[in-house]
Amino acid sequence: MIKKEEVQFINREKSWLSFNERVLQEATDKRTPLIERLRFLGIFSSNRDEFFRVRVATVRRMTELGKKTREQLYDSPEELIDQISEITLKQGRMFDSAYIAILKELNEYNIHIPNESQLDDTQRKIALSYFKETIRPNLVPIMLTNRLNPELTDKASYLAVKLYNQGKLDDIKYALIEIPSQNISRFYILPESEGHKYIMILDDIIRLGLSQIFRIFDYDTIESYAFKLTRDAELDIDDDLDESLMEKLEKSINKRKSGKPVRFVYDKTMPSDLLDFLVDRLNLKNQQNLIPSGRYNNQKDLINFPNVGSKTLVYKRQNPNRHRDLHNQRSLLEVILKKDVLLHYPYQAFSHTIDILREAAIDPAVSSISINLYRIANNSKIINALINASKNGKDVTVIVELRARFDEEYNIECSRRLQENGVKVISGVEGLKVHAKLVLITRKVGAKKVYIAHIGTGNFHEGNARIYTDHSLWTADTRITTEVSRLFEFFNHNYKPGIYRELIVSPFNTRRRIAELIDTEIKNAKDGKPAYMVIKLNNLVDEELVRKLYKASQAGVKIQMLIRGICSLVAGIPGLSENIEIRSVLDRYLEHSRVMIFANGGNERIFIGSADWMGRNLDLRIEVITPIYDNEIKKNIRKIINIQLNDNTKARIIDAELKNEYWTNNGPQVQSQVAIYAHYKRHIKE
Repeated sequence: MIKKEEVQFINREKSWLSFNERVLQEATDKRTPLIERLRFLGIFSSNRDEFFRVRVATVRRMTELGKKTREQLYDSPEELIDQISEITLKQGRMFDSAYIAILKELNEYNIHIPNESQLDDTQRKIALSYFKETIRPNLVPIMLTNRLNPELTDKASYLAVKLYNQGKLDDIKYALIEIPSQNISRFYILPESEGHKYIMILDDIIRLGLSQIFRIFDYDTIESYAFKLTRDAELDIDDDLDESLMEKLEKSINKRKSGKPVRFVYDKTMPSDLLDFLVDRLNLKNQQNLIPSGRYNNQKDLINFPNVGSKTLVYKRQNPNRHRDLHNQRSLLEVILKKDVLLHYPYQAFSHTIDILREAAIDPAVSSISINLYRIANNSKIINALINASKNGKDVTVIVELRARFDEEYNIECSRRLQENGVKVISGVEGLKVHAKLVLITRKVGAKKVYIAHIGTGNFHEGNARIYTDHSLWTADTRITTEVSRLFEFFNHNYKPGIYRELIVSPFNTRRRIAELIDTEIKNAKDGKPAYMVIKLNNLVDEELVRKLYKASQAGVKIQMLIRGICSLVAGIPGLSENIEIRSVLDRYLEHSRVMIFANGGNERIFIGSADWMGRNLDLRIEVITPIYDNEIKKNIRKIINIQLNDNTKARIIDAELKNEYWTNNGPQVQSQVAIYAHYKRHIKE
């Protein structure tokens, strides 16, 4: 048993790796459909790439800062890098084992993934024809010399090629080929034969065609080995006052493409001479950067693995439910003027939000629309609705956060498109990322001007709304809309921060208000009143709030937490956190909504919003959390949270050992995401 003095905080990097291990668990869970298990391997791989680009790169930079960083990391940076290496190598072995097991199970369904040496004559002919007609025109082989340092793309995977004659090792040439997976699908479906289905990986078709690529050389042996380079993704934005933020970002994005290498993943069968040559050419001096792997890299492409078999191999299609208050209504704005509406994606349709904006774009009574955009879908219907509103004479203001990591280029492109169509674009706030999810629609009702506002937990992104669970509150309640209006005034005039009594707004009052809510529970517990909290977040890292939760637990406040990702708090320590339990639900959809429930002496208070409990969300971003006033919505949120708290199928226990054990009880089987979808399906019929 852990003693109070032994551990109080879990390092965020190790906690994040533990979260990604839960993703990996889904790839090994026989209850998950087989093709979906393969796709979870892709999600795991994509997550791991970003972890190295962002978090490992940050820790590496910390090694240059000395002792001060130990307090932030709860380890020295050097020790942490060693621990990360150990964990990622272990997880790499788990990944390989899961991949091999899934391939064996696919074979049982007569689905095969042959490499270039496992084709029959007919398949070989078809694959070579595809190589010649489709793949070859997209390849740019580069011959490597001692004088050439190749410029490698961070997100790409490569084949390192060795050309030589058997018995004549004094004449060797090296080359590299970028696998063109951004232009061509990573997976090629060969014709079915006698009920057996075949899928080739793009890398292997290129291997099949190597002799055609290098036929001008007189070598009898051509070998190829996969590798991938991951770079530091931190943007270096200078302080040149003569340049706009957009111009600075464009420069920084270009610099990111040549950032410091933080990981070199290579086929472990690569011969030492080729590996040494690449390490020298790429200036990979730090051996911790070198990670041996398997035959394929960029396994994130498994997310798009095709299903050529039975429908049982993938999740059963779930169409989003219509919201009963908005379904078949003549005017959605009129509905919201009469009552608050809460949407819950992906169980309910994101198209409702698009329809609200479309209606506002053509409604003669609407004079203006303001919105925050952080991440935006390609070909976004939200953008189209805003442009349509501008063309219809509405005053449209869009706050685009240009610094949304890895979406910077697309956000710049969207900003320009909006501006070209008469939309006023504000590029964030100096010194603060705008992470809030707000809309403000100004509408005339009779002789009076009224506001309709949206506050959500997720981005206005049609794609994410199909796989992320999020809440969107639409309301005309003046207690909320007046303060949302103040925030948009702040975006226009940063010297007017405004006063927020109902909304919890970072960086102005979030830390203080959350602390006050916890203090109320502590006081009520001491006074013998009902005292509990239910907190659902993506990440819990902030040390000050973790200490506050420990204090609440010691006072007798019962705390239940649903934390999807990083969690620095250690539950269950006698005398410190025995009144805290933490679980993480990981299933078909990515849990993303943030919900806070406080007993408040028997009169529950419920909040939703965009902020996690991390220093950046509390102090360095514009975040908005709103109280829920509507009793029907409060009951629905409570029901949904109770379903998740009773999930005994896909919930894992978060503990100090990061074991990710499944939580079980003696009750009936509950798989919360399945139960919540069924709840909303009934809801529309009631």
